[in-house]
Amino acid sequence: MHERIAIDLNIQHGKPIIKGTRVPIVRILGGLSGGMSVEAVCREYGVTPDDVHAALQYATELINLEEVHPLPAS
Repeated sequence: MHERIAIDLNIQHGKPIIKGTRVPIVRILGGLSGGMSVEAVCREYGVTPDDVHAALQYATELINLEEVHPLPAS
């Protein structure tokens, strides 16, 4: 994953992208969640299936690191 994802403040305002492109990870995830197949995402954004899987792995790791802070009951 790390060799496929880049974060550069000069590209897409520092949002994570597929390295060597200007394609944000969020665009790939949005395409998949909207019903696009991996193949369709690859065609649409000029990325590889490995890039798509790296985007999914990146999102999974972010969610896994998320901390939950319940609000106190009122």
